Amino acid sequence: MEGFVVAVDRGRYTCVLDGTERVAAMVTAMRARELGRKSVVVGDRVALVGDTSGAPGALARIVRIAERSSVLRRTADDDETTAEGRLERVVVANADQLVIVSALADPPPRTGFIDRCLVAAYDADIEPLLCLTKADLAGPEAVLGYYAELELPYVLIRPDSELDALRALLAGRVSVMVGHSGVGKSTLVNRLVPEAARAVGTVSAIGRGRHTSTSAVALRLPRAPGGDGDGWIIDTPGVRSFGLAHVSADSLLHGFPDLVEGTVDCPANCPHTAEAPECGLDAWVAAGKADPRRLASYRRLLASRAGDGDARGEPEPRGEPPTLG
Repeated sequence: MEGFVVAVDRGRYTCVLDGTERVAAMVTAMRARELGRKSVVVGDRVALVGDTSGAPGALARIVRIAERSSVLRRTADDDETTAEGRLERVVVANADQLVIVSALADPPPRTGFIDRCLVAAYDADIEPLLCLTKADLAGPEAVLGYYAELELPYVLIRPDSELDALRALLAGRVSVMVGHSGVGKSTLVNRLVPEAARAVGTVSAIGRGRHTSTSAVALRLPRAPGGDGDGWIIDTPGVRSFGLAHVSADSLLHGFPDLVEGTVDCPANCPHTAEAPECGLDAWVAAGKADPRRLASYRRLLASRAGDGDARGEPEPRGEPPTLG
């Protein structure tokens, strides 16, 4: 039987079998020994054998993992560093879209975090979508102006607004939702999937664990009338940061497409840091061809990638309230 992994909990994998209509038809599985050290993550397409009835106490085995179309990774936070260095974690597999949820106020938008998510999305070849919540409290002009050169797709969300535009962008796709605490992501998930709390509870019961702040869970979106078919949203409440130590320097630069052309006149092997005497990025920004805040953010990420910065994407010193840029 072919299936889709919707949750992972302490060596148990909750899967929805292909061809089933609702999340009630879920199977609990373990990883077969022949897979060796291959990890199974939310979003994986897998082959299962054994008891796939989904009955209480039934346990199937995952014997094959299909080739992944995309892998969204992050490097672990500083407090998860081991003697071998920072751990690299796979967030989800086979996602089509990364939905970056950011409030326009209370809390203010953190463009440093958004920049990190964009780099991670581009590195994984996943399309980004900016979802700006609490649009009733502040306008989007400052944030959108910051990303003007990227032509970044976005949606505005108010408490009383319909979600038709967002639903249309999610339909028929596997979308990962990330965002800091307090931005309204959970509220948004519950509006998109009214049975989300019940679905998460079912996953927890099957996995004999609980949906914690460090777990991810895939939720099937209700089919919209005349829509393109079911989509999935993967809620990632534990992804509070995107460490980028696993991203190469070249991939990091391509997360800032508005700066790439400015490196044409750089000498070979230019590190693009502020201390690089002949880096062309400073002249590029001075000529008005890119926002200086974007260059500053890029260089902060360079420093963080080298282990000198904060993986949370906050440009401000610790203890100060975050602001745009």
